Amino acid sequence: MAPLNYNHLRYFRAVAHTGNLTRTAEQLNVSQSALSVQIKRLEEQLGHQLFERRGRALHLTEAGRLTLDHADTIFATGDELLSTLRQEGQARRAVRVGSLATLSRNFQLSFLKPLLGRADVDLILRSGGAEDLLRGLETLNLDVVLMNQPPPRDALSTFVAHRLDEQVVSLVGTPERIAGETVEVLLATHPVVLPTAESSVRTGFDAWMERLDLRPQIAAEVDDMAMMRLLAREGVGLAVLPLIAVQDELAAGMLVEATPLPDLAETFYAVTMERTFPNPLVRELLVVDEGER
Repeated sequence: MAPLNYNHLRYFRAVAHTGNLTRTAEQLNVSQSALSVQIKRLEEQLGHQLFERRGRALHLTEAGRLTLDHADTIFATGDELLSTLRQEGQARRAVRVGSLATLSRNFQLSFLKPLLGRADVDLILRSGGAEDLLRGLETLNLDVVLMNQPPPRDALSTFVAHRLDEQVVSLVGTPERIAGETVEVLLATHPVVLPTAESSVRTGFDAWMERLDLRPQIAAEVDDMAMMRLLAREGVGLAVLPLIAVQDELAAGMLVEATPLPDLAETFYAVTMERTFPNPLVRELLVVDEGER
């Protein structure tokens, strides 16, 4: 195989970062046709299509995303060469992690811990709704997405849901609210902070209340674990949460666990795509997590 042509790679990298052939040609002061030829030759050498056109914009294919990651590393290394005498910098590899905006921050931190502080890793974090995050996986803008339920899967889907952990859900509150009473008394006499109706935990909680013939006063319905944690801390009501979401408050004595709730649990998933070139850093995260279970 012929050696890699770094001029081709440099032109490709420039187009990949702008997503627009015409604008990149103007920036580089070359003709659009010459730029297209350079990218075509790189694709021929690599044996993979690097871009696909959607309307007027160019989007990276999976091979294109992998090539861009390596191109960024290669040219970053070239820049580092200029500062070698001062021993500055180190080549870094990117991993793009998306997470539901409502997910426990403590859980996210636990999942990412193996990569935190590593000098060779550029950690890019995004949060949002499930639909946007899964679209980010499909367009190769994210490598892995953290969720509390698996995505829909059908014959056309290439999502892979890795079950990471299951946390028992408990009733928690301030020490003043929880004074050794039974769970039935607590729920009958104190308002509660609950997940919204779309949550599987809420569905299970409502079914349990139906069996106990209880109608607790609802102080708030919240789709964000962080906000539920804050409301519980402020004494607004007893919160229905996995303990990982309030582990710091429990350790500090700001909140206490009244009781685990029977048959209620929050399940956490890492969702990836079936890819020809998976990001090895994601595999590191998944292998570490599998080894801890």
